[in-house]
Amino acid sequence: MHELIEREITDTVKTRLKNYPAVALLGARQVGKSTLASMVIEKIPKAIHLDLERPADLNKLTDPEAFFSQFSDHMICLDEIQRTPDIFPILRGVIDRNRRNGQFLILGSASRDLIRQSSESLAGRLSYIQITPFTQREASFTDQATHWLQGGYPRSLLTEKNEISVQWREDYIRTFLERDIPQLGFRIPANTLGRFWRMLAHSHGQVLNASKLAGSMGVSSHTIRKYIDLLEQTFVIRALPPYTENIKKRLIKSPKVYIRDTGVLHTLLNIENMEDLFAHPVYGASYEGYVIENIVTRFPRWQASYYRTSNGAEIDLILTKGMRKIAIEIKSSTSPKVSKSFWNSIETIAPDRTVVIAPVEGEYPIADHVMVMPLHAFVNIV
Repeated sequence: MHELIEREITDTVKTRLKNYPAVALLGARQVGKSTLASMVIEKIPKAIHLDLERPADLNKLTDPEAFFSQFSDHMICLDEIQRTPDIFPILRGVIDRNRRNGQFLILGSASRDLIRQSSESLAGRLSYIQITPFTQREASFTDQATHWLQGGYPRSLLTEKNEISVQWREDYIRTFLERDIPQLGFRIPANTLGRFWRMLAHSHGQVLNASKLAGSMGVSSHTIRKYIDLLEQTFVIRALPPYTENIKKRLIKSPKVYIRDTGVLHTLLNIENMEDLFAHPVYGASYEGYVIENIVTRFPRWQASYYRTSNGAEIDLILTKGMRKIAIEIKSSTSPKVSKSFWNSIETIAPDRTVVIAPVEGEYPIADHVMVMPLHAFVNIV
């Protein structure tokens, strides 16, 4: 058994609670939101944790006004808030009446766009923080290959045997489709959404072709976009937008779609071990998605996109912040080689810094201002 692992976002949560009346931790199911919340509130003298999936806790909010009035000097943690979205207008009144920070810690398994009332009712009162599966930096208790194969969900990564991890992820996918999606109010058959999710896994890291997917599913392109939005707002896929700076090139304008957790990706593709992964066509794209997810999580204030022209010139990831720009190419080979189109793309984009990330032992230059380095070296840059 592993000890509780402190998340890198912990200090951010504490700081936000000191400066906002309410803080919302949003992330996929089983990503560790409740554990993180427990670690934060255990040192708060007056704190109450309500799991709104437990009937006993849900019943305590039969008269929420009375409950919040009785515990007005407590910090109250509301877990799985998407079960009671109508409570947000009431929270607004309580927050305004009590006039202090750190009143509510809210946990949810859907984005704020799906929990619409929160953005409307608590504007200026609620700070959002997204919680992801364990990143590579947080998963220092294991090796990168295991983290890549099993993904970062705590119960998948902290198991003693890979077979148990595989079974947990199979159960997770089934529960997500059969219980979690219906609880959010969507009436999409589990088999339909599951088939679509697996189709996205087979095209992991590719530019979204909504028309092709619509033809395969027998639905409209509008329905495909609705499915994409749903999976993105429940934090299981990432739609990486295209680079849109005004340059004299014809750019691809559709997003690239990734399954955010590589463990879930591999389970959707029936990949159970590293031998399966090495032999699978998704090997390179899986590594690319693994690197992108770790980098985007590490640098949340940077805008992430990819660059691709109509003639195929491409850079896997562009990070932009103000006038600063970093170009990142990702290679799954231990002896990475870049193409002529890479150099042409760099010349066009003119980034401040260019990095090739690959599973190499150390850093080394391949040109002026272009470094090859392992993922851990890049994400440890402060």
